[in-house]
Amino acid sequence: MESVRARGGAALRDLRRLPKAHLHLHFTGSMRSTTLLELADKYGVHLPEALRSGEPPQLRATDERGWFRFQRLYDIARSCLREPEDIRRLVHEAAEEDVRDGSRWLEIQVDPTSYAPRLGGLIPALEIILDAVHSASRDTGLGIRVVVAANRMKHPLDARTLARLAVRYADRGVVGFGLSNDERRGFARDFDRAFAIAREGGLLAAPHGGELSGPASVRDCLDDLHAGRVGHGVRAAEDPVLLSRLASRGVTCEVCPASNVALGVYEKPEDVPLRTLFDAGVPMALGADDPLLFGSRLAAQYEIARTAHGFTDAELAELARQSVRGSRAPQDEQQRLMTEIDAWLAS
Repeated sequence: MESVRARGGAALRDLRRLPKAHLHLHFTGSMRSTTLLELADKYGVHLPEALRSGEPPQLRATDERGWFRFQRLYDIARSCLREPEDIRRLVHEAAEEDVRDGSRWLEIQVDPTSYAPRLGGLIPALEIILDAVHSASRDTGLGIRVVVAANRMKHPLDARTLARLAVRYADRGVVGFGLSNDERRGFARDFDRAFAIAREGGLLAAPHGGELSGPASVRDCLDDLHAGRVGHGVRAAEDPVLLSRLASRGVTCEVCPASNVALGVYEKPEDVPLRTLFDAGVPMALGADDPLLFGSRLAAQYEIARTAHGFTDAELAELARQSVRGSRAPQDEQQRLMTEIDAWLAS
């Protein structure tokens, strides 16, 4: 990342050196574009130009056609992950990228049903993923845990199966249960039983909401699914009462500025309501979402906060603290990271 200078010429602190937690990163979407090209060649998968060019595809998911195109590109990329060694490579490289961007703790989100057909079934798929996470964490020093996510486009009974599986592996690295895909489809309340199973098993409830749909989808996450974190949540900025509720409950929003712009939720980085959420006291954890498709990783999200929204280094450090507080990292690990963040700010 190029160094940035403040008004007056003084160099600003390197955002890649700012310790932080990464709480919104999807499994396939974490892949390096070069790795996708190699795997596609290995398995004879034809990639559309949007995935071959090495440049982020032009996406607008605010209409049905745009979301379908986004999902199709994601599905094609996922089809290139076929063997355990591919899973291990993806996780290890994602960890390397995160460490390079200053991440000290990663909670990566995955729907194992998407990989089960090629990896021997649902349970073997999750075990392969968790083994890969353990190895990557050991090799890179990055704390890594898993959020198992159900697909809201599938039947709620499938989500209950996944919730039970996630709870079963809570002592093997699963820390949360999510709900992904287009929140304009279906109702959050259809998945209330799955989330109850997850919460009763000690897992964090972390569904998506407030990205493609408005504030009502965030309220549904709180009311129907008892969310402890909300994936995205930026549309809550349109409802001051909801902002106050999120702030008073300390519900962390996993905000992904670059993907918000890439998907057409906002026209430009300056439009993402980072300042509105921050000033309202809503905890945030900046995330990269799907770097493969959106072209930027974790540190770039903090760069957006700095350059597009005028966040000072003290405020950026507070964003990093909020990401740590919103994580499922053990208390001693959280305290160590807080000390490192203070040291970055004092440097």
